[in-house]
Amino acid sequence: MATDVIIVGAGPTGLSLACQLIRYGIDFVILDKKEMTTPYSKAIGVQARTLEIYEQIGLADKLIEQGAIAAKARMVAGGKVRGEVEFGEFGKGLSPYPFVLIVEQGKHEKILYDFIKANGKDVLWSTELENFTQDETGVKTNVKNVNGETETIEAKFLVACDGAKSPVRGALGLKFEGSTFERLFYVADVQIDWKFSHDALHVFLLKNNLLAFFPMVGDKHHRIVGTFPEEFAKDEGEVLYEEIEERIKQDTELNLDITNVNWFSTYKAHTRHVNKFSAGRCFLAGDAAHIHTPAGAQGMNTGIQDSYNLAWKLAMVLHDQAKEKILETYNEERLGNAENLLKTTDRLFNLVASPDVLLSYFRTHVFPYIAGAAFSLDAIKKFVFPRVSQIGINYRHSSLSENIAGDFKVKAGDRMPYFTVDGKSIYDRLHQPKFHLLVFSNDEIDFQDLGNEIREDSVDFSFALLSPEVKEIFGTEKLFIILLRPDNYIGLISAEISLVKVKNYLEQL
Repeated sequence: MATDVIIVGAGPTGLSLACQLIRYGIDFVILDKKEMTTPYSKAIGVQARTLEIYEQIGLADKLIEQGAIAAKARMVAGGKVRGEVEFGEFGKGLSPYPFVLIVEQGKHEKILYDFIKANGKDVLWSTELENFTQDETGVKTNVKNVNGETETIEAKFLVACDGAKSPVRGALGLKFEGSTFERLFYVADVQIDWKFSHDALHVFLLKNNLLAFFPMVGDKHHRIVGTFPEEFAKDEGEVLYEEIEERIKQDTELNLDITNVNWFSTYKAHTRHVNKFSAGRCFLAGDAAHIHTPAGAQGMNTGIQDSYNLAWKLAMVLHDQAKEKILETYNEERLGNAENLLKTTDRLFNLVASPDVLLSYFRTHVFPYIAGAAFSLDAIKKFVFPRVSQIGINYRHSSLSENIAGDFKVKAGDRMPYFTVDGKSIYDRLHQPKFHLLVFSNDEIDFQDLGNEIREDSVDFSFALLSPEVKEIFGTEKLFIILLRPDNYIGLISAEISLVKVKNYLEQL
């Protein structure tokens, strides 16, 4: 069997990569040793940036229909609510999806898988990678299929989306260094009878433990995430469910009744990332490249962004629109993000579960009483939402980012900001998987000649008026141009309307 790209692993990262390759018309083979998409809830938090990515292929609304918007959080201590934070539209004006969506990973994967099948492709389920070799022209793999037979698949490139214990990463000899939290985490998908309503996330403020209840779709359906104390001596896999429930009741200080357990697991949280995201013609994405604590619901969303970043670059190379050197920018852009992400999730975890005396006192006696007011401030929203939702991730230091002329608030390497034009989202113009040249001007003069000169198969052209909203976001009163990459990150921004600069940028690719 011969193809362009082999994807090893059909979790959210691998499936989302397959969806992106379909957009670009790239042939691929995706395989997984599982029998089918996961039946479990697993990762449940879907961030705004993921929904923006899915909007381009018509999947955002389908995912929202399957989930619930996290509208508010209640902080509980000593069995009583001590404070409440509203964040149903926490990022209003910053994204068309100003919230965190709670949706089961099993439902999430099925939506991606259905898209793949609707486009004439499928996953090779119950198929396991046995070994692979690579040279300067491609990758050759041996896989064991559902019948136990060995098949050979050849491709130009291989992408490993095969999880934290990635066999591909091991075979490539890449480092995966970091640390392990001493305490044991648990997660349980349950039905529960208790005194609180089903319309909010409930965070229990404890001296040195983490405990949170996430409302899921379905009556009394919750996801519980927590930790055992550091002195708890058992290893993952040794813990009985009864011990988890005992821990939950002790930490909540509530009389609650867990009526049904759909799924539970225990694990040690690691914080690690690879030393580089690629070796030769093989690339890593998702948990194969980085793992961290569950704080902030970042892991799955980061893997999906890995895929989004890599897909258009692979497509340009495979369509002979760019030299293979562009693939080096995948590591350049995503490795720095992984390093920052690990630091952020570590800090967030320490904030909510550190046994430090001062942090513990602040968490239990101060934070719940000021949180509601603090998180209602626009300054706090504009600081917190971009970081949690991942819309604030930027590639300003990338070799693909070029600021030519003008002092803008928004820089090359930033995600295209969200705003409306004539009542419609600017993103409505950016669905096509290609570069987009946008001109912003005060005058409705005819830029069509400019559009005709630059328009080609790989570049789309669009014009918009310099509205007050655009002037505020970009920090300028003067006309300017933006060249957007296919992943809707700004490649070039300039106050100089110069097609020469644009063409030079594209030629360098």
